[in-house]
Amino acid sequence: MQVGVISDVHANRVALAAVFEDLPPVDALVCAGDVVGYNPWPGECIDAVRERAVPTVMGNHDRAVATGTAFAFNGMARAGVEYADEQLSPAQRDWLEALPDERVVLDDRVKLVHGHPDDPDRYTYPDLFSPDLLGGEDVLVLGHTHVQGHEIYDEGIVLNPGSVGQPRDRDPRAAYALLDLDDMTVEERRVAYDVEAVEHAVREAGLPPEIGARLYKGR
Repeated sequence: MQVGVISDVHANRVALAAVFEDLPPVDALVCAGDVVGYNPWPGECIDAVRERAVPTVMGNHDRAVATGTAFAFNGMARAGVEYADEQLSPAQRDWLEALPDERVVLDDRVKLVHGHPDDPDRYTYPDLFSPDLLGGEDVLVLGHTHVQGHEIYDEGIVLNPGSVGQPRDRDPRAAYALLDLDDMTVEERRVAYDVEAVEHAVREAGLPPEIGARLYKGR
């Protein structure tokens, strides 16, 4: 079974479209959260994920929009959450509010979380991956750090596909991964997209210009 894995779309419609265009035929697609936040297309990105019936978990930006708790965020993050709060339709908000913190999918072989199995808001960078993160699943998928990486152990795979909409590993290209559940292998993938168009849209939406500027450097 071939599985496309995405995370941290962060309302970047242009990057998400580039990933979907680059994505080869797969049997399933999963998402490790943070569909909204930062960038100016929260509703469009929710619709793109929802229309494809992608199993998704709740990221911290998703939760901030759903519960109105952006007060703990920095200026850029708070602005993105407040913008999403203004833009979402009732149906889009209902979808966001219904997202779980974790879910197990694909015949219980793949577990999705956002940050860490024990804490959805804990940053778990690739150098912190270990087989101890795995439970009964074959593959643990997480996001949150915006840093792409994976490790294959005897016990299974720990995978962060990286961020579609705001990479922070100094590679500005949109990140995602292909997971082969038959061979238990991972292919980390990157795809270029029109960052300039996103930067322009950020400014047009009245969002902090740093949100768009940082995309050029992948940080």
